[in-house]
Amino acid sequence: MRDVASDTATRPRTRVDVVDLLTAMLSVPSVSGDEEALAAMLVWRLLDAGFDVDVDAAGNVIAAWGDGPETIALVGHLDTVAGRIDVRRDGGVLHGRGAVDAKGPLATAITAVSRQPRDCGRRFIVIGAVEEETTSRGAHHLATSMTAPQSLVILEPSGWDAVTIGYKGSVRLRASVAQPQAHSAGRDPSAADRCVDIVRALQDHAAAANAGVGVFERIDVRVLRFDSESDGLVDRATVDIGVRTPPDCDVAAVLGIVQSAAGAGEVAVLAQVPGVRTRRDSPIARGMVHAIRAAGGAPRFKLKTGTSDLNVLVPAWRCPAVAFGPGDSRLDHTPDERVSIAELERAVRVLELALSDR
Repeated sequence: MRDVASDTATRPRTRVDVVDLLTAMLSVPSVSGDEEALAAMLVWRLLDAGFDVDVDAAGNVIAAWGDGPETIALVGHLDTVAGRIDVRRDGGVLHGRGAVDAKGPLATAITAVSRQPRDCGRRFIVIGAVEEETTSRGAHHLATSMTAPQSLVILEPSGWDAVTIGYKGSVRLRASVAQPQAHSAGRDPSAADRCVDIVRALQDHAAAANAGVGVFERIDVRVLRFDSESDGLVDRATVDIGVRTPPDCDVAAVLGIVQSAAGAGEVAVLAQVPGVRTRRDSPIARGMVHAIRAAGGAPRFKLKTGTSDLNVLVPAWRCPAVAFGPGDSRLDHTPDERVSIAELERAVRVLELALSDR
């Protein structure tokens, strides 16, 4: 880990303003895999605010605040999906790529933590991880390099008055079929036909498993990419399949269905994370609920059909965890990504209250 901090005890501190910080973060593009410029800017912002700051071997920005026997980790991510959106303030709304997913939640956590007394008897670690949108490389590094905290807050949009306690898992598969070229008018299926059969077998399995269950308990199957070609001698086809899985899904059975349908074809698991559902009665979840009520909200628990770094860190650290952050997740990855400034400020207040809750 590379230490980039100076002595925070003697350095003057700059008060963090969440709108100013988020505007600066949105102004630095950070598509997944290219987060260095944002990390460098954020390091100096954090130092000015009085944090102790490191950049680890994966490129994650790690900012510590306070000290004590209890550690609360707040893990967001620096990267965004591709697609530049002009940064602008339109009345009470801030536009920009990452405003929701997930620079807004990370700016919220930095601001809320900076308002805690440094002698509060707790240690807060705010982390901007890399490559959450692609490989979760930053989270995987944290899972093996960092001591498990007592509580974890994943910084993802839930809305200021809601707490996320579950994410579906994800399996990405690639099935490939190659066979001697045959005439298209013949009776034998083509390589592309066989790939379609693989997808249908998996969809049939999912349909049977999904009977009578809710959205979060469903197995969802999507074709992500499909290619076929022939050189006149060999007929080839490849299909990439994305499977969203609930926490109790028998993933081995899913893989068995694909391998059986593929026959002599090849099946590769490109990426896999388990589904996770955390307890709503954990100390960190109760603290968030109390804080939302104290801020004038009616707290709700959410279960998400996507994935986040919660899927990586909870199985590794086995600590109580929630996800929280301002923003409407329906705007994730869209051309109209934006966040209400009023919601940003409410989320800061909620998190500030939750972190100070005993």
